Amino acid sequence: MSEKKEQTSLWQRIMQNVKYCINGVWDDTRSVWSVKTVKIINLSIRSFLDRDLQMRSCALTYNTVLAVVPALAMLFAIARGFGFQNLLQSELFRYFPAQRQALETALTYVDNYLAQASQGIFIGIGLIFLLWTLISLMSNVEDTFNHVWGVNTKRSLQRKFTDYTALFLLLPLLMICSAGITIFMSDAVQRVFAGNPLSPFVHRLLSFTPTVISWIIFTAAYYMVPNTKVRFKGALFAGVLCGTLFQVVQWLFVSGQLYVSKYNAIYGSFAFLPLLLVWLQLSWLITLSGVVLTYAWQNFDSFVYRDKAEKISQSYSNRLAIAVLSQAVKRFKQKKGLLTRSAVIHDFDIPSQLADQLLGNLLQAGLLNQVSRDNEEEIAFQPAFDPDDFTVNDTTNKLSQLGNSDFIPKADARFAKIWSAIQDSQEQKTDDILLLDLPDPETDDPAIFEGTD
Repeated sequence: MSEKKEQTSLWQRIMQNVKYCINGVWDDTRSVWSVKTVKIINLSIRSFLDRDLQMRSCALTYNTVLAVVPALAMLFAIARGFGFQNLLQSELFRYFPAQRQALETALTYVDNYLAQASQGIFIGIGLIFLLWTLISLMSNVEDTFNHVWGVNTKRSLQRKFTDYTALFLLLPLLMICSAGITIFMSDAVQRVFAGNPLSPFVHRLLSFTPTVISWIIFTAAYYMVPNTKVRFKGALFAGVLCGTLFQVVQWLFVSGQLYVSKYNAIYGSFAFLPLLLVWLQLSWLITLSGVVLTYAWQNFDSFVYRDKAEKISQSYSNRLAIAVLSQAVKRFKQKKGLLTRSAVIHDFDIPSQLADQLLGNLLQAGLLNQVSRDNEEEIAFQPAFDPDDFTVNDTTNKLSQLGNSDFIPKADARFAKIWSAIQDSQEQKTDDILLLDLPDPETDDPAIFEGTD
């Protein structure tokens, strides 16, 4: 009997902990690491599921397969210009050991691609297709990152073209420099630690280089790709975690390929293709999980407001919008710098999704204009009117007119006198009208209903 009670109480404690982790933790205001950790994990899982990142990873997998040959073509075209194509190839095999067979197949296509791209009219067409494929892939990656962060503003097409092109031009040079440094360090270690018992340990540290490079790449992506201000500490934490997980997946695929001989019997020479697709899918899932983790690290404090923000009243929304607009006006008038999304979120402590909603309403109402500055990555906002003549009532009227109106012909005709009475009362600022005193369309104008049911 006592054992059953103990099992029941244990089960109850487990269920209480589960309920706390799912919902109760958001009511816990303690600022301790355990509570923060549960909140970050909770928000990460919620965000991953709410944003349908599984489907987005599938789309990115397709985009990646489409862009593999053009991307490698650009990398090797640049590397051949410097005479380092063999070094670049060995570095690719070292970074992606799980996909050596896929890379070898892709490189044969690259040779054909470059041979055709250097002949006749295909030079221009091939270059345009190559750049479009790469920019399209990077644009989809940025859109997915922005979707996780709830960012609606995108980089301009000019910024995308210059940034992405520069990235693909610098990437082969960075890989070659990395390979050169690794070779130099390896030679130095052999000379300095020859016969030294520490030599195996130092060589093992050098073999850890791909993992460190993965950390740097993932951290840089989480910090720089979203079109918003990201805290470096959160990007670093997610970058190290996801970079390590990526290397683990690499190792699992390298080890597992020894046990997939059955695929060779089914797919023949195309056996690498399903493995490549699975590897790409897992890689994108890991990458997007890191984006979610970075977002959760930075926004778990304000998530408690999200449910309430989704049901925000029109009155409170207008008050917040007017307050944000007043700050934009004051900054513009006093020449203290233009208002940015990050300022609305961090300086005013407004949740990111609500900040996007408020800024979107102000833009749609014609009260703010977006300003893209060359020396600033983030888009800023400035008043779309003369600050000296615009009042709070003017702002309220603009916000109240947001959305579609006058699109139901019969209803608009039926209630025309009611609209007119309300408007006259507001314009003349007379005493409030009783609902019973509003015109009755059925008795005042029965002709409206002729020919209707």
